[in-house]
Parts: sequence; structure tokens; C-alpha cells
Amino acid sequence: MNPVPLSIEFFPPNTPVGSEKLKAVVNDLAALKPEFFSVTYGAGGSTREKTLATVQAIAAAGHEAAPHLSCVGSTREGIAEILGTYRAQGIRRLVALRGDLPSGTATAGEFRYAAELIAFVRETQGRDWHIEAAAYPEYHPQQRYAAKDLDHFAAKMKAGADSAITQFFFNPDAYFHFVDEARKRGVDQPIVPGIMPIHNYAKVAQFAARDGIEIPRWVALKMEGYLDDAASVRAFGIEVVARLIERLVAGGAPAIHFYTLNQSALTLDVARRLGWLAG
Repeated sequence: MNPVPLSIEFFPPNTPVGSEKLKAVVNDLAALKPEFFSVTYGAGGSTREKTLATVQAIAAAGHEAAPHLSCVGSTREGIAEILGTYRAQGIRRLVALRGDLPSGTATAGEFRYAAELIAFVRETQGRDWHIEAAAYPEYHPQQRYAAKDLDHFAAKMKAGADSAITQFFFNPDAYFHFVDEARKRGVDQPIVPGIMPIHNYAKVAQFAARDGIEIPRWVALKMEGYLDDAASVRAFGIEVVARLIERLVAGGAPAIHFYTLNQSALTLDVARRLGWLAG
């Protein structure tokens, strides 16, 4: 039994084979009884149709789905159209983001920040949507000053977000400090830690370097010391992530959000290590 609610994130598959594989992954991870599955949205809405198709498939399987929606490069009319499409599908949960412009695109559109998108959804759609915002415990990689990043986060929450999901991290102290600082700014909504099981250490390290995420030195050295010993890398990665989740839950984290990279095995193994799943 999970001690806190869970949610799970996917990206939209690019091929029919990927779509079929994801159906099996959703079925496997449903054993964890997540509150919802979220689906990412490419830069400038580049995966809009694939995101919609993935959300529809998840909903058709009987699960709650939460599409990501980025506003950069978008118009109010375009966002309203997308929301109308999701509303017609019975979708009522949304992960609202600023997002990134596609490469070579110059205009940012009618929304500069996620706070403006969240305010727009509230003003035009009312309260019948659950809006998730993004949070960065080690601060947004494009923000030079931590205090400004916290102010931007507080603005998103005050604009009408119901809760927030963090970028993945491996330092629990960064999460707890971020939550404390957000509370000082009047944020009282749940801030859910995002966790990425270590499917491939080189890839996770690459993501971390790109996004300014600290991998503890002792973890990095031990991982690098295993070289091509895939079994040891896997076992150690499960242990690191399980210990992180244990500390977060013990410290009062309201839920856990898994970044799965469209795979199920490691997330399920972490759940088993935590005693949340038999087997």
C-alpha cells in the first residue's frame, strides 16, 4: 500500500509500435494505483496531436490523464481551442507550463510566463480544472537568482494552481528548503517531489547537467565505478531512489511523481523495494 498518492509521467510515443508499448506500460504501472498519468507536450506544442492521442488512450483505459500544456509561442485563442478539446474529452486535470520555443522561432506569443497561462485558464474555464504547476527545487536553469525563481513560483501558485510537481532531483535537502521558502512566500498548496528512477545513468547524468540538477558526488563516483556492470548499476540506482523517497515521505512530502521515460520495470522495482508492491 502506498503511504502517499502517486502520479506517473509519460512522453507521447512517436510511432505506432511505441504507442502499443506504452499501453502495456500503463497497464503495468496501474498496479501502483496512481491518481493520474501525465503526458508531456513538446516545445511550442510540437507534440500537440500526439499528446492528445496519448491522453485519450489513457482515459479510454479507465485512468485519469493530465496533459501538459505549454503557452510559449501560443495565442489565447489557440489555448482556448486546446482546452475546449480536452474539456470535450472529459479531461479536467492539466499541467500548465511556460515551455520552450521550438528552435528557430523568434516570437514568444501572447503569454510570457506560466502564471499568465494559469490565470487565463482560471478566468476562462472556472474552477473545474485541477491545475498543476512546475517547481524547481534547485531552481530553474534559466534563472540566475534563486529568490527571483521563488517569486515566479509563488506567482504561479497565486494565479490559481492547485498543486505543483517538481523537476527531478536527488538532494532531498534542496526539496525541503524549497518548500520552506515557498511557504514563507504564502504558498500553501501541495508541492509534490518529482522522482526519476535511474534507467540509464549516462542519460540521467546528461539530463541533470542540462537542467542544473545535482547528482551527489558519492552517487556519481559509485555509478562510474561500476563501468559496464549493468546489474550493479541497476541495483544501486534502485537503492538510491528508494532511500530518497523514504526520506521525502518521512519528511512530509504530500505525494510522489515518477518520471518513467515510458518504462515500467524500474518504477515497479523501486515500489517493491519500498514495500509498496508485492513480489
